[in-house]
Amino acid sequence: MVQLEKFEKYLIEEFYDDYRSGEMSHKTFTRRVAFMMGSMTAAAAAMTLVGCTPQEVPRTTDPMPTPSPTSSAATQGTAASPGNATTAVPNAKSPLSVPEGAAGLVTATATFTSGGTEISGYLARPEGTQKGPAVLICHENRGLTPHIQDVARRFAKEGYAALALDLLSREGGTSNMDPDSVPGALTQAGAQRHVNDFKAAFEFLNGQDFVEEGRIAMVGFCFGGGITWQASTDIPALKATSAFYGPAPDLAKVPTIKPAVFGVYAEKDARITGVMPQLQQALDGTPVKHELKVYPGVDHAFHNDTGERYVEAQATAAWNDTLAWFKDNV
Repeated sequence: MVQLEKFEKYLIEEFYDDYRSGEMSHKTFTRRVAFMMGSMTAAAAAMTLVGCTPQEVPRTTDPMPTPSPTSSAATQGTAASPGNATTAVPNAKSPLSVPEGAAGLVTATATFTSGGTEISGYLARPEGTQKGPAVLICHENRGLTPHIQDVARRFAKEGYAALALDLLSREGGTSNMDPDSVPGALTQAGAQRHVNDFKAAFEFLNGQDFVEEGRIAMVGFCFGGGITWQASTDIPALKATSAFYGPAPDLAKVPTIKPAVFGVYAEKDARITGVMPQLQQALDGTPVKHELKVYPGVDHAFHNDTGERYVEAQATAAWNDTLAWFKDNV
């Protein structure tokens, strides 16, 4: 009998929501679940568990999909200056979007070691040698995308050294993988591996001469929001976190939270927002500084301005609230 771990269930339900809303084809839905579960038989069982109708469930005799190669290039390190050409983010709709090559910023591929393995990430920071705060960024289930790199630059524009990890560095990097295989690879790696990579990333940033020691926050989106919640229970040296519509941490671990935690929720995202009261109650029983905020009229992933659910007013509000939370607590 198939049993789903927390992040497996979370992602399959998310894919099912996207499929039913018309944002994902049945083929893509099936491919992603099959990559995650490892066989068509297990994929069919998992899809049944989350409520798919018989017509939506693939036949167990269907062949497993094979990964398709990608041709996107890895991000190269650059020092932005007024003379550099800028590159807009594909499909970006937000007025907050910061193109690659924007004046006053330095961007580069950063590498550090975690568990004996080299991990890479996209680093964006203000030009100059002045020390300042830093923020770790956890990407969505799509991996390290141009949108997440854009988010890093947005933080850099606000004075942060922002490091967005590629949690699939061990698998060869997001840009070298079939996009449909990325969510499965992330879940198969396990949440603790990802949290451990952020622990190593924290130490890496904390040792940089452009980071004011100890002043480090973390933010994550969707899947990354869930990892951010878990990191909040496991990385006590973080000053603050902001988790955008991610699955809640194990409530038994809430008393271990040390950073000031901010939760971003969408009113229409019943799957995630529906369990918020239990988390609120658990947090209220601790001395940790916390705020959980529901943004009206929006659905899951409303901050991602490259997606169909983006809503400028509420995305901007959540962004500004996160900046204010970090300003007060980092």
